Amino acid sequence: MSEQVGRLRRLDATGVPNLVARLVLGLAFLYMGYNKTTDPYGFLKLIREYQIFAPEQYVWMNLVAIALPWLEVFCGLLLIAGIAVRGTGLVVLGMMLSFTPVVFMRALGIQEAEQKAFCDIAFDCGCGAGEVNICWKLVENTGLTLLAALLVWSRTTLTLTNALAPKKTSVK
Repeated sequence: MSEQVGRLRRLDATGVPNLVARLVLGLAFLYMGYNKTTDPYGFLKLIREYQIFAPEQYVWMNLVAIALPWLEVFCGLLLIAGIAVRGTGLVVLGMMLSFTPVVFMRALGIQEAEQKAFCDIAFDCGCGAGEVNICWKLVENTGLTLLAALLVWSRTTLTLTNALAPKKTSVK
């Protein structure tokens, strides 16, 4: 068991898992955020379908429809560039931990209304990828959540921040 832990630590020290996680998450958030920026009105309609906000809270719905896609694009760019990786990973982790239960609850509502098997449900969840199968989306979201957690808790070595401003080591 301790041999496996040692191998995982050595792999983490290379920075490769962090780099892969950054690129996958960064590209995913860049893609999904960009798709939402191209149709903010359509994204607003999807936000309304979740019924998170009361109808009179249209200002908040509009703010989310305008700001959230750009936040996702910004986070994607930061992750790809390797800037503020842990902080951005924490923001992405927070988004994933918020989005996934909401999508799950909406799928349960659709299942109840349509009397379908859960994995037969497909709808546009507002993620920027169009209509998706709910079971696949939950697996995808779980994977993205785990990658974001990896960024928060692993070493960040292969980043632009470290390349431009390497950490000083103490000389004895």
